[in-house]
Amino acid sequence: MSALTKIGTFLLNDGTRIPRTAWGTGTALYKQDVTNVTALAIKNGLTHLDGAQVYANEDSLGAGIANSGVPRESLYIVTKLAALPAGQTVRETLVESLKKLRVDYVDLFLIHSPTQHRGGSDGKKTLQGVWKALEEAKADGLAKSIGVSNFMVQDLEDLLETATVVPSVNQIEFHAYLLDATRELVEYHKKKGIIIESYGGLTPLFRKTGGPVDAALQKIKTTYAGDSATDGQILIKWLHAKGIVAVTTTSKESRMKEILATETLPELTAEEVKAIDEAGSGQHHRTFWTNVLP
Repeated sequence: MSALTKIGTFLLNDGTRIPRTAWGTGTALYKQDVTNVTALAIKNGLTHLDGAQVYANEDSLGAGIANSGVPRESLYIVTKLAALPAGQTVRETLVESLKKLRVDYVDLFLIHSPTQHRGGSDGKKTLQGVWKALEEAKADGLAKSIGVSNFMVQDLEDLLETATVVPSVNQIEFHAYLLDATRELVEYHKKKGIIIESYGGLTPLFRKTGGPVDAALQKIKTTYAGDSATDGQILIKWLHAKGIVAVTTTSKESRMKEILATETLPELTAEEVKAIDEAGSGQHHRTFWTNVLP
C-alpha cells in the first residue's frame, strides 16, 4: 500500500478537522532522540504527530519534521503544556516549543493534566487562568485548536465556568477495559461536542493481556471482512467507530505500515463494536495516572 494513503478525519467543534490516527512521541520514546523515527513515521504516512513538552524531545521531533521534507501544511502537529516553570507564562512556553518544533504554529495545543495547574489557594481559578492563556494563544494564531488531556468531568466543568472557547478535544487513556470508568465522561463529551483522543487504546494487547477482549477479537477475526487484519487494527477500527482519535506509538516501520493500513480496512459492524464493548465491560484496568484518576 502506498504511504500516500490519506488518514480519515473527524470534525472538531471549532470547524477544523483532526486526523483520526496519530503517531505519538511519548511512552517508549519519552526523552529519546526521535529525529530519525519521526522522519520514518512521516515517510510512512503518519502525519498526525502527537508531542508534549514533558516528553522532552520536541527539539528532535522538530528536527525529524524538518528532515522529512514534507510541507508544513501536510502535517498535523500537537504539543501539550507541562507544569509552568516559576515565572514563565503559557505563551512563553508555547513559543519555546514552537522554536524547538521549527514551526510557526501547532495544529493542537493541550493542557497535559489539570493536576499540574491547580496550585495555590484557589486551584480552580488557576486552572481557569491557564485556559484563558490557551484561548489567547489560539486567537493569536499560535495554535489552530486548543484542548485538554486527562480531564475528568469536574475538571471540565470548572474550566467551562469561565471559558469562552470549549475545548476541542480531551486526550485520555481509553480502551475497552476503561469503558465503565469513563462512561459518565464520554457522555459529557458528547453533550459538549468534545472529541476524545485515546492513548493506550491497544492496552488489551500489551498491558492487560489474557482478558475477555482477547476472545472477542479472535471471534471477530473469523467473520470480519478485513480477513487479514491484526488485533491492533481491529481495536483502532473500534476507536474510530466510536468517533475517537487513536494515538499510538512505535519505532518499527512494520508497525507504522500496519497502522496506516488500518485506513483501507472495512469499518466494523455495529455487532462487532458491541462485542468488544461487552467484553470490556465489567473489567477495569488503568495504566497511566493511577494516582489521580479512577
